Amino acid sequence: MAESVGEGDAANPVAAIAAALVRSGLVDSDLTVRLSALTGGVSSDIWKVEVDGRVFVVKRALAKLRVAQDWRAPVSRNAAEAAWLRTAGAVVPGAVPRVLREDAATGLFAMDYLPPETHPVWKALLMQGVADAGFAAAVGATLARLHSATDGDPAVAAAFANAGTFHQIRLEPYLEATASRHPALAEALMGLSHRTDAHRAALIHGDVSPKNILVGPAGPVFLDAECATYGDPAFDLAFCLNHLLLKCLVRPEAAAGYLAAFDALAGSFLAGVAFEPPEALEARAAALLPALFLARVDGKSPVEYLVDDASRERVRAAAVPLVRTPPARLEAVRRHWAAALEGTS
Repeated sequence: MAESVGEGDAANPVAAIAAALVRSGLVDSDLTVRLSALTGGVSSDIWKVEVDGRVFVVKRALAKLRVAQDWRAPVSRNAAEAAWLRTAGAVVPGAVPRVLREDAATGLFAMDYLPPETHPVWKALLMQGVADAGFAAAVGATLARLHSATDGDPAVAAAFANAGTFHQIRLEPYLEATASRHPALAEALMGLSHRTDAHRAALIHGDVSPKNILVGPAGPVFLDAECATYGDPAFDLAFCLNHLLLKCLVRPEAAAGYLAAFDALAGSFLAGVAFEPPEALEARAAALLPALFLARVDGKSPVEYLVDDASRERVRAAAVPLVRTPPARLEAVRRHWAAALEGTS
């Protein structure tokens, strides 16, 4: 059996995972299993499994997330993620990895392994300054399809009644924690949190970040849906667009490409919205976007690549006035940020 990795069971995490794989029927013997750690962000242990010529991935959610502040979340989100992957795969085949097996006792599931040689992480490309507007448009169109397929579906709403978990791992650490750092904006930020929580219209992913999107040969492949809930599609849209704006500070020379990707993603998503007036959804996303922008420097999960005070202050300076007076159009947020990058905002 392979070397010990990760932060699973304190005694022997690898033994626990290998035993679960045997119990689930995915492998015949734990003696032949090799586990190697994959980067799992802050919320999960993820292993690449090699056994008898097969390769797949197992994932287990952590009760305490790997961030500086005390941030805990129920491990039941692992089951919600597997359920989201199955649902999304039925709507847009190929847009997610296949779920191979679940083990409720251990709180893990197994899914296809998609090698980085054929499925690079979108974040890695963006951090290199590679911003493909065509791919961004495909991300927006796919998200709109996933939301449209589940809008107003009471069975899906009942299956993904995860509002409590969504509040615990999205609304509280992002919007509400930021409100505690900015008392003058607390009413606005808490209002956004309450309104987002109350708007439950379709199945959302909850963590549509470039780090959770692979650039597959046939289009985007979405991962890490631990935050999946029946909620507001505007949150998914704003959450992803936020990252395209922030990348402008990492590679200023590529800012035009990031902003073009922003336009392409927003445009393709809104073009696919048929379940409500697109302008209504856009207004909610435009109000959320600057709040999430601010949250990525002052919430519980700040982006790791804004390491200098000047960059963080630039984000605050751009976000605060838009939180105070929310725009109704995403283009207004984009224009405001573009002006800030040029030093004219």
